[in-house]
Amino acid sequence: MKKIYIALLLLSTVFGLTGCNKFLDEDPISSKASENFWKTEKDGNAAVASMYALLRKALNNGLFHYAHGDLPTDYFTPERDLGGEDFNQIQELDWALAVPTASTWRSMMRNRRFDHFYSAIVQANSCLMNLPRIPKESFDTEYETSIRHFIGEAYFVRAFSYFYMARVWGGVPIVNDQVSATVDMTNYRRATAEEVLKKALDDALLAKSYLSWDNVSAVDKGVRANKGAVLALLAHIYAWDGDYENCELAAKELINNDYYSYTPRNNYTDIFKGNSTEGIFEIAQNSQTETARDMIGSYTLKAPYLTTNTGNAAWPLDTLTLRQTLFNDPADLRVVHGFDFFDTADPISLKYKNISYTTSGTVVLPLFMSNIIVFRLSDIALLLSEAYAAQDKFGASRDLINRVRGLAGLGSTQVADAALFEEAINERGRELFLEGHRFYDLVRLAKVKGVYRFGSGGSTKITASEFQRGKYYWPIDPVLIINNPLFSQTPYWASEMR
Repeated sequence: MKKIYIALLLLSTVFGLTGCNKFLDEDPISSKASENFWKTEKDGNAAVASMYALLRKALNNGLFHYAHGDLPTDYFTPERDLGGEDFNQIQELDWALAVPTASTWRSMMRNRRFDHFYSAIVQANSCLMNLPRIPKESFDTEYETSIRHFIGEAYFVRAFSYFYMARVWGGVPIVNDQVSATVDMTNYRRATAEEVLKKALDDALLAKSYLSWDNVSAVDKGVRANKGAVLALLAHIYAWDGDYENCELAAKELINNDYYSYTPRNNYTDIFKGNSTEGIFEIAQNSQTETARDMIGSYTLKAPYLTTNTGNAAWPLDTLTLRQTLFNDPADLRVVHGFDFFDTADPISLKYKNISYTTSGTVVLPLFMSNIIVFRLSDIALLLSEAYAAQDKFGASRDLINRVRGLAGLGSTQVADAALFEEAINERGRELFLEGHRFYDLVRLAKVKGVYRFGSGGSTKITASEFQRGKYYWPIDPVLIINNPLFSQTPYWASEMR
């Protein structure tokens, strides 16, 4: 991604993220701009790029992307301490844990708050309002093509933010027009989950009407939205809503364009360095100005890959899930190249081993330089397989599963047609291990098939009754309700908070 972010945002990302006492205390860059801003193509590009920087902050804050998408699943064992404040409780779905209101640094508080997503939304709103003001004559590129792509990116970021929050909390406030330095939420209520998902869908469809396939530079490919990114988002929105017919259409449109290609599995971990041929949408943090010290690799790696940790990985993987439920064939290239210490009591994933080191005084500090891979080609292929299975199109579903298995050096799946939906979820668990998808995949499995597999072995973590009551949606932190009494607690958790 072009290095055009405001310096304050860069510094906050490099040196760590802190909590906030106000509902929003991170200003979108446009709110600080002078009257001379929004005058040139460069201004528009900078404003659009800042949306992604703010989105990066949202997904990194409290390890949000992985704390929500992977940690509460069967990937990690509850039998060993996970280390770090509140990570055990997050893993065990003890999301009602009491946290003092002053402890804004606590992982539980940061993961129960949606603050940073609204920074990205406000910046997107500001772009949608102000981009059309930029004079045509200020553009070095073809105006109509570039301005339409900028606007499409703003709709995409807003759609993505609402969809992400809809999966985590269900209902959240919908802010369509707020562009001031801080969002005054005192007059907002939480919209319903259905309203938020519809908002995400509407914005994504608008983004699709504006975005092209090719109007991004080579360095921006994958880390700034194009038509492929919005089609991937649409496929996920439709799948989450149970609309597998439209999920199929969006996923097929993406795959049939042949814009992306699979990375050979002998080079599997290259995907996570970022900007691979397989990447559809990524959060850029693979340069010195984008990375941070407290990242997923801090918790999932150990020596010799993470030289500052000579003990076990902080987040221990569940060996039953790893070696029996998912990777029961040691010839799987994703095992061969994606793990180490696989047959020991402390196996580790190598997806986030792209590390450089710096020093502070005499202290050596790791810098984790792997992108967050939000959507990639095999993700959408397996989502399409899931959509086919949900519609009883078993041959097409099986072909896609076998395509991904073939890349990994495996033979065809032998499961019966009736088991193909669950097999698509299983293959996603293998292929997308530790990429922030597992929890949402298991929610869809529970919705469609009534199979509750959130824990390892026979442990569910969420019973059928709890699932129907909405336990899979997170509570919002009580400090948000203190700040705005119009907010109501997520229904399942209303009587559970302590």
